[in-house]
Amino acid sequence: MAVQVTVLPSPRCLFDDPVQICVTGLLPQQAVTLRACLVDEGGELFQAHARYRAGSSGELDLTRSPALGGSFSGVEPMGLLWSLRSKTPYKRLAKRNVLTPFCVDLEVYEGHGEMSRLLGKCTHERSFLGEGVKRISVREGRLKATLFLPPGPGPFPGLIDLYGSGGGLVEYRASLLASRGFVALALAYMAFEDLPAMPEILELDYFEEAVHFLQKQQQVKDTGIGVLGLSKGADLALSMATFLPGIKAAVSISGSGFNSFIPLRGDGFIIPPHPYDLGRMKTSEESDLVDFSDILDDHRDPATWHCRIPVERSLAKFLFLSGLDDMNWKSDLYCQDAVQRLQHCGRKVEFCSYSGAGHLLEPPYLPLCQASIHKVLGLFVQWGGQWREHAKAQEDAWHRIQAFFWQHL
Repeated sequence: MAVQVTVLPSPRCLFDDPVQICVTGLLPQQAVTLRACLVDEGGELFQAHARYRAGSSGELDLTRSPALGGSFSGVEPMGLLWSLRSKTPYKRLAKRNVLTPFCVDLEVYEGHGEMSRLLGKCTHERSFLGEGVKRISVREGRLKATLFLPPGPGPFPGLIDLYGSGGGLVEYRASLLASRGFVALALAYMAFEDLPAMPEILELDYFEEAVHFLQKQQQVKDTGIGVLGLSKGADLALSMATFLPGIKAAVSISGSGFNSFIPLRGDGFIIPPHPYDLGRMKTSEESDLVDFSDILDDHRDPATWHCRIPVERSLAKFLFLSGLDDMNWKSDLYCQDAVQRLQHCGRKVEFCSYSGAGHLLEPPYLPLCQASIHKVLGLFVQWGGQWREHAKAQEDAWHRIQAFFWQHL
């Protein structure tokens, strides 16, 4: 019997879908090595491998069979995806063109040594755009964004999606959320087209324009808009929820309760950036990686409080997510500060911090990026995280984010 690798329930799925990887046709108790290979849009090869022993009838089922070593060990049904890494150090696997899937080659080799004798393989497609989801480029007024519409008339909950200070127009999280039933607007606010890489000031009315644009869409429910952001995008999400009346629910991922790095101008006020000193950044002699975690002044010092976002004024619902192994900044402490201020005002807040998770909490099965080049700073920076713990955190966070928005929108 030929060795077959199958992916159930289908060889094609959305990137955030868990799957069952099975191998049949092996000898009873046969030692084999499974390898996953993915070439990204820049031509970079990402790989993972794990050693297994077939069952008594010559089969493997990664939902039940424990890995005996390699990129991970133990029963990890999705381990071959979340443990993918590049031979080139400090490469981040990210999707730029959401119209095409990532293709993963799944291969089975004989034995636990050199991967020289290929026994069987299959190709598994993981897409970022669900069946019938529309992608619409938005250049209206000042807006630079991409709108994703689920199939059907709706109405659907509407979300604005913001990434961090690396800038650009990042679409893959918004496209997946639209594939799960949300109208999602991925919004650029720096380092994209004619938007400066490091703006002198950010204007709150630019983000208000995005809210009005989304509210005008026929498929969007009129119960209020949600906003989620990562890192710098997270404090912008909190500011939107605090100062803009249309925001009903906000998610902060690896964020803070103060305005970071760039002044934010609203109607008749400016929130200055929390004080920081780049002289406090540390560079590792071994790796040349930059550690930014100590550059910010102590957020407990009342001298910094004029930089706080007054979230306690907001009527929105909040969800805070952070990793306890965030090496970029102390997001867990900074989130706790905002949570405590809200709780002090009698507000119920959802807050989840993950042991072993780093700064870049992404949709599930995207592999951990512990360090990469920061596009704006041009430096290799540490993000932190432990592989298995970070993977589990991403799965949990993704379920929480969707449940939170379904509940409040």
